[in-house]
Order: sequence, then C-alpha cells, then structure tokens
Amino acid sequence: MSMQIGIIGATGKAGSAVTAEALGRGHDVTALVRDAERARDLGDVEVHVIDALTMTSDDVVGLDAVVNAFGVAPAHAGQHLEVTENLIALARELGPNSPRLIFILGAGSLTHRGGLFLEEIRKVPGSEHWIAIPENQLAQLEYLRGVDDVDWTGVSPQAQFSPGEATAPKLGMDEILLAADGDSHTSTGTMAAAILDEIESPAHRGRRFTVSDA
Repeated sequence: MSMQIGIIGATGKAGSAVTAEALGRGHDVTALVRDAERARDLGDVEVHVIDALTMTSDDVVGLDAVVNAFGVAPAHAGQHLEVTENLIALARELGPNSPRLIFILGAGSLTHRGGLFLEEIRKVPGSEHWIAIPENQLAQLEYLRGVDDVDWTGVSPQAQFSPGEATAPKLGMDEILLAADGDSHTSTGTMAAAILDEIESPAHRGRRFTVSDA
C-alpha cells in the first residue's frame, strides 16, 4: 500500500538514500528541503521548500510519516534539538491527524563497553571541531524520551555512517553493534531500508533503535 512520506533534508547524505528507498518501494515522497534546485535529481518527488525550524502544520498535514534527516554544520548543531521540538509541537497541534515522526539520530548516544559511545568519540583527534553534532543528537534523544503523546521513533546508525548500498539491516536497541567484518558501520542504504521497514511495519514506537550493516 502506497504511503505519503515527507523527508526533511531529502537532498542530504541520509535523506537522499531514504528518498530513493521510498520511491523504490512505490511510496509517494514529498521532499522538504531548503533548496529546490538541489532536489531536481531526486526523481519523481513533490518538492516543498521549507525552513525546518519554522515549519508549520500545513507543511506536514496529509502525510503518513515524516523522516527527519535534517543536517547542519557543527556551529549550528543546536538546531537538531530545535527542529525536533518544532516537529513534536506540530504533531501535538495536529493530534490524530499527525504523521508518524522518524528521527535519524547519531551513534554517540549508543553504549559501548559500559559507557556512552560519545565519550569515545571525544577522544578522536580533532573531534573538538565537530563534537557538537553528536552532543546535540544525544540531547535530541533525551528530549524525545520525555515525549509520550506523539508517535515518534528514533534510529541511530553505527560508529561509521557513510554512503553505500543496502545490506540486510541488523537491528539492536541501545548498544554499538558489529557487522560481519568485525567493524561498527552502517551504510546509508542499510539505514534507508531499516527506516522504510519501520514505516511499513512499526516495531519501535516511542523509542530508539539502532541499525548495522550485516
């Protein structure tokens, strides 16, 4: 059954993969983007130019699901939480007519060797230049865990998240996972497949799960 799926950041690394996967499964996609010109290569999608920080309920009404693949530079990392808060507010405004919300989070909020993976990320040389991204993605998850009146789901990739074809998604909840090669990684294709599986057959309402390559 075809669904109406909105994708915030549809031209980005993760968003473009989710867009391709949704189209490949026969769904109708609305690309919610900042730059319509960049959306020209996405295929058969409806393009809406929006500012994710100031979206209104009119931008999402009628959609079955909205995937938040919003991306931003480290200097503006706080916008991850601001966009999340705005989407939750819109969902509350729409009530039973709200789309389901799917948030692509980071790996820093996963646990590894008994502690937050974020603390291992801090030890990476040069991480001070971009650590604000995983820090604010953790804040996103902490905020979402306090939301019990909106249909939301969070999805975290593994330690390495890079463009690539899909493998069979390997799912977990809150811990770093290892692929068959012994490393922790998720391709954008695998992430997209897991997100569409979740949209089509909900299994993680009101919580975060994580996906690894096979």
